[in-house]
Amino acid sequence: MKPFSRELFGSRFGVLMALAGSAIGLGNLWRFPYLTAQNGGAAFILIYIVLLLLVSIPTMITEYLIGRRSRTSIILTPNRLGHPKMKFIGIFAIISAICIMGFYNVVGGWTIKYLTSSIMLQFGSDTADYAGQFSEYISSPYMPLIHTFIFTGLIAFISFKGVKKGIEKASKIITPTLFIATVLIAIRAITLPGAYEGLKYLLVPDFSKVSIDTIQNALGQGFFTLGLGAGTILIYGSYTKSDENITNSSISTAALDLFFAIVAGIAIIPAIFAISYANGSTPTLDAGPQLVFVTLPSVFASMPFGDIVAILFFFSLALAALTSAMSIFESITAFIIDVTEKSRDKAVYICYLICLIPATFCSLSQGVMSDVRILGLNIFDLLDMLSANVFMTLASLFLLIFAGWILKKEDIIDELSNHGKATTPMWILSTVYILIKYVAPLGVTAIFTYWLLF
Repeated sequence: MKPFSRELFGSRFGVLMALAGSAIGLGNLWRFPYLTAQNGGAAFILIYIVLLLLVSIPTMITEYLIGRRSRTSIILTPNRLGHPKMKFIGIFAIISAICIMGFYNVVGGWTIKYLTSSIMLQFGSDTADYAGQFSEYISSPYMPLIHTFIFTGLIAFISFKGVKKGIEKASKIITPTLFIATVLIAIRAITLPGAYEGLKYLLVPDFSKVSIDTIQNALGQGFFTLGLGAGTILIYGSYTKSDENITNSSISTAALDLFFAIVAGIAIIPAIFAISYANGSTPTLDAGPQLVFVTLPSVFASMPFGDIVAILFFFSLALAALTSAMSIFESITAFIIDVTEKSRDKAVYICYLICLIPATFCSLSQGVMSDVRILGLNIFDLLDMLSANVFMTLASLFLLIFAGWILKKEDIIDELSNHGKATTPMWILSTVYILIKYVAPLGVTAIFTYWLLF
C-alpha cells in the first residue's frame, strides 16, 4: 500500500515520549492512587496489569496500527482504507475530543493558577480554608477563564511548530521532566515520619477489598488513562515511521504510564498518612480535584520543606495536563487540516477557538451557570461523562470491530510486522490479533454495559 504524504516523528525516543506524554495525565495523579489505595493496593495493581494486557493495550495497538496504515486523521480513516460507511467512528472520536478539551482545558487552567500560587508561597498554613479558597476561585467568572485561555494558548503554541519541532520536541523535554519531578516528590514523601503506613496501605495486597467494582475500576482506568477513542493514538500513529514496532511501542507506553501512576501514588498517599499521623487525625483519601486542590495544599503546608514540594507537585500536575491535552488538541487540528486542507497555522487558530467555546461554558458552570443542568449534571460534568462513558467507549469499540472483523487479517498482521520486516515472532502477532478481534471488544463492551446499568 502506497503511504500517504505525512509529516513524521523524527526518532523512536520522540515517538515514545509523545505517546507516554499523551497517556500520562491528571488521572494518573488524582485517580489511580485513590483507586489503588481503596481497592486492595497491590491486588488492584495486579488486576489492572492483567486487564491492561488483555484489553487496553490491544485497543491501543488497534488505534495505532489503523492510524499508521491510513496516514490520516480518524474522520477520514475508513475512506482511506476502503470502507467509507464506517466514517461514523471518526464522528464519535472527534466529538469526544472536543468534549474532553472543554473540561480538560479548564482543569489545566486551574493547574496554572495553583502552580503560580505555590511559587508565591501561598500554601503556608495548615489551618487555611483550602476548600473555601478553591470553591471561591473556580466559581469566579473571570480568573479561571483567563487561566484556561493561557493553558490552551500554550498548547496552540506547541502545535504551531508542527510534529517534529513542536509535539516531538516538547514531549522530549516535558515527559522526562515530569518523571523526574514526580520521583523527587515521592522520595520526599516516603522519608516523612509515618509515611510507611501510607506506603503499606497503597502497595500491600489486600484481596478482601477486591470486588466486581474493583475489576470495573481497573478496566476503566486502564482504558481511559491511555486516552483511547479520542483519535489521539491514531493521529500519533499516522505520524510514526513504518519501521516502528507498534506492539513494542504500545507496551512500552502502557508500562511507562503504569510506572508513573505508581510513583504518583507513592508521592501522594504516604504524605497524606504522614501528616495525618503527625496531627493525630484519620487520613482522608479523596479523588479528583478535591485531592489535588484541597487536601494536598494542606498536606504541603504541614510538611517540612512543603513549599518546595508544592512547587514540584503543581509543576508536575501542569505538565501532565499539558502533555495529555496536547495530543487531543492535535487530534482536532489534524482533523481540520485533513478535511479542509487548510494550513497548520489556520487549523491551529480554528482548533483554539473550537476548544475555547465548550471550555468557557465548563468554567462558567462552576459558578454563574451552576444552575444550568442537563441530565442532572452541570456542563463540566456532562462533557466529562459523555466523553468518557459514551463517545470514547463507542469509538474504541467500533475501531476494534473495524480492525478485527472488517479489515483483512493479513493487512493487520502486515502492519504489525512492519510489512514482514519486524523480528516479532508470528505467534505473538497472532495472539495480538486474537485479542483485538475477540477479547478487547468484550472488555470495552463490559465498560459500556456497566455504565449503562450502574
